[in-house]
Amino acid sequence: MVARGSDVRPTAGRRSQRRNAVRFAGLGVGGAALLTLLTGCDVGKAVDGFGWPQGGITPQSHRMYDLWIASAIAALAVGVFVWGLIFWCIIRYRKRGDSLPVQTRFNMPMEFLYTIAPVLIVAVLFYYTAIIQTDVDRTSKNPDVTVEVVAFKWNWQFNYRDGIGADANTVASTLGTTEVIPVLVLPTGRSIRFEETSKDVIHSFWVPELLFKRDVFPGNVRNVFEVDRLTTEGAYVGRCAELCGTYHSMMNFELRVVSPEEYDQFLAAKKAGQSTQDALTAIGEDPLATTTEPFKTRRDENNFNKTSATGVGS
Repeated sequence: MVARGSDVRPTAGRRSQRRNAVRFAGLGVGGAALLTLLTGCDVGKAVDGFGWPQGGITPQSHRMYDLWIASAIAALAVGVFVWGLIFWCIIRYRKRGDSLPVQTRFNMPMEFLYTIAPVLIVAVLFYYTAIIQTDVDRTSKNPDVTVEVVAFKWNWQFNYRDGIGADANTVASTLGTTEVIPVLVLPTGRSIRFEETSKDVIHSFWVPELLFKRDVFPGNVRNVFEVDRLTTEGAYVGRCAELCGTYHSMMNFELRVVSPEEYDQFLAAKKAGQSTQDALTAIGEDPLATTTEPFKTRRDENNFNKTSATGVGS
């Protein structure tokens, strides 16, 4: 007979390994379920884009939006996992008496996890960031439309060009004033090149739906970027996104996206000498900006040193 004390039983180490295996399996199943849930719905819409502008009107904007949402989800997943470990350790290893818990020198699975996992996460994010950044910054040798964006204190001028580079000619122009918001008219379905320059200080050209916020530098610097095409007609507000001076907050413009046929008619009217407002009316568009309006600059005699009755400046 076999003595009772010699019965073969799982050791404490084996039981612990089994429990760990069950925990990791549960985490894996939970992660898979979460991933399935997230891919089955518009996560960005549900959480208001995690702060990123929604409703992009260019292919580049959608790629950047997808990268942002994926990065936010990855960050949240890592955060939930780390918080889970912290609270698990707080509960599991809380003080239960005067004796210390079992001390171990190392935990190979845990050390492997917190060493390899961050490297993998950074490598994946870096790969997709490099791919999308390269795609977003790509320019072509012969875009369909070229617009020169000229910023100045505190308004915008949009020059429609017959080619690329500083040596190209301006065939039509729209100039903003204190009383009239400048309207930049562009077509759908065509590649568009933006060439930016400033007459004084650094400004920043930003249309949230384009999802580009590009600095506009003074001097001989021309900041250039392109979009493959505009996909949705409509009116979109544009802003200066760089603190450029006293009236920075009033430096708005409007992007008006129209059909290619309407764009050709608009440009022909401008070339014929019509104003931007008349050319917009000719293609059935509102002549003035609809997404923003001129601000009251309050530039009157009260803003300056008004001479008093005694002849002393107030």
